[in-house]
Amino acid sequence: MEYTHGGDIYTYDGMLDFSANINPFGASDEVMQAAMRGVRRSEAYPDPWCRKLRRALAEQQQIPDETLIFGNGAADLIFSLVFALRPQKALLTAPSFSEYAQALRAGGCEPSYHYLREEEDFRLTERILPLLDESVDVFFLCSPDNPTGQVIDGALLERIVRRCGECRIRLVLDECFYEFMERPACAMSGGDVQGTPWVFLLRAFTKMHGMPGLRLGYGICADSELLERLQAVRQPWSVSAPAQEAGLAALSGQERIRETRAYVCRERKWMEGRLTEIGVKHYPSSANYLLLHSEHDLFTRLLERKILIRDCGDYEGLKRGYYRTAIRRHEENVRLLTALEDIYKER
Repeated sequence: MEYTHGGDIYTYDGMLDFSANINPFGASDEVMQAAMRGVRRSEAYPDPWCRKLRRALAEQQQIPDETLIFGNGAADLIFSLVFALRPQKALLTAPSFSEYAQALRAGGCEPSYHYLREEEDFRLTERILPLLDESVDVFFLCSPDNPTGQVIDGALLERIVRRCGECRIRLVLDECFYEFMERPACAMSGGDVQGTPWVFLLRAFTKMHGMPGLRLGYGICADSELLERLQAVRQPWSVSAPAQEAGLAALSGQERIRETRAYVCRERKWMEGRLTEIGVKHYPSSANYLLLHSEHDLFTRLLERKILIRDCGDYEGLKRGYYRTAIRRHEENVRLLTALEDIYKER
């Protein structure tokens, strides 16, 4: 099987990994200690309802706890949604996260695509609105988008949400990177979802809390019938005890989130300036990664320097020559940019 995501450090051993978009500081000590407590409790089955985590997250988000559902990462919930909804027609933007299409095809649905334009920096525009009609069953949308880092304009998102409600379209809004946004309050909130039961808000602990190996995602939805259908198509113990404990600990790390967000924003702006100086084409981003375009085979050339980036040539809507790089710690970013500068000087 071909691996189509970043973070493949098992194939590319010994690399400095810029291909996975994770908190540059990794998981906190509190999260790791909590995960170890969960390991010590692994002689018992984990709570299938994630009750402690559910209550704590509901209180933090100020939403009813029955509107939450947890999964083995956001990808688990994406597949579960497809199997619960069994859509006949699904709409995706391109480029965007490949897992949506993979899940849809596994569920017997071939997706339709709305292609974003490179000359508009791959921003979503009002051209999407006429495509949202009664023939569409589900619309997957990502903000900030992956791999572009683009955030959907708030006024346009409001129109999309309203349009989906009018046409009875299930809107799955993936906000797994929202915590890295300079103004995360611009994202749709758990409270917003309470009045729009056709919206399923998808989030994860993976990115900001640096725990992709533990697998913990969650959804917020006010449609109780859909949540029941989701439970019916899923395995009963999808979230491990270590993941539940780590999630609980992560909720107390709000100051760390603010510090990481500020660091990533500063570092991203610095990297954008250096990329411009070097001559590497890049696109505006509101997340902890940047989309690049180059005539050089950057993936291969950087591998020679023990640096791994994400080759985006397999993304629908992109072609050979597009790459995504994470934002890591400053000294690591310096190493990446120095390597890029050397490659461009060779030309």
